[in-house]
Amino acid sequence: MVTRRTVLAGVAQPAALAAMPLAVCGPASAQAPAARQAPGFYRYKVGAIEVTAINDGFALRQLDGFIPNAPPAALKQAMADAFLPSDALPLTFTSVVLRIRGRTILVDTGFADNGPPTTGYWMANFRAAGFEPSDVDDIVISHFHPDHIGGIRRKDGSAVFPKARVHVPEAEWAFWTDEARMAGAPDGWKPTFAATKRVFGPMTADVARFAAGEEVVPSLIAVAAYGHTPGHTAFMLRSDSAKQMLMGDTANHPALFVRNPDWAAVFDMDAGQASDTRKAMLDMASAEGLQVSFYHAPFPAVGHILKEADGFRFVPLQWSPIA
Repeated sequence: MVTRRTVLAGVAQPAALAAMPLAVCGPASAQAPAARQAPGFYRYKVGAIEVTAINDGFALRQLDGFIPNAPPAALKQAMADAFLPSDALPLTFTSVVLRIRGRTILVDTGFADNGPPTTGYWMANFRAAGFEPSDVDDIVISHFHPDHIGGIRRKDGSAVFPKARVHVPEAEWAFWTDEARMAGAPDGWKPTFAATKRVFGPMTADVARFAAGEEVVPSLIAVAAYGHTPGHTAFMLRSDSAKQMLMGDTANHPALFVRNPDWAAVFDMDAGQASDTRKAMLDMASAEGLQVSFYHAPFPAVGHILKEADGFRFVPLQWSPIA
């Protein structure tokens, strides 16, 4: 019988390990493993549509000032409850590749080589998943923050996806391409104005704009999710009776913002509107049993929403048949 005592006894007897033949641990075992994770991609299905989550790494965001309206004690407890660090939040970056009717479609792009040093893994993971930049037919953007559009163009100005048509929310385009607004922008908005100009400036005439409610590409419907930015957009992915809501940044890390939808991150440009959007979309997802994905949820960033007495809970995807 396996008991706690027998398990602990086994741990406490290193002599048993010494008796093992050396052949079990050959010369290669003396070398420290490379400090790299396995490729960060994850494939699953939404009806007939193949979805591949692609990770671009992470960044640590210091908690001080990150959620201005969160009571400090409640924030500390939420971090502890999720076994997260007490002083900084690890934010992951995960976009998706959709295979729809023979077309390859990206929803958001990661940073390319424009992000923090703990990012920039997107292309290696994309290729490990079996794709090449030349495969991409369409890029659909949720909003213009640099971690979502940076992967369209490298730091040297070169385009990453040679044949892709780029689709953006028209409200987002109108805001971030306004030169007068750019000139008077607060410091916190300036990186997004700069990224917008760098990424889209050389291709302005070729960028397609869409409105909320439109089918951007087959099976992908734009859903207004304003507040995080003026034109922030979520997407409903449909395949027969199967559905998934790609929520983008409607909620940041689920352990904080799904559990506490009234909390607003410093990135939410209109905190009140962002909170109202978040609560409405989480309520819809829980009521309809929708599968959801979030750009900043822990990889592979897909699951479901449960409504609870004091908020909501994110339940990661439990299985994903591909066949």
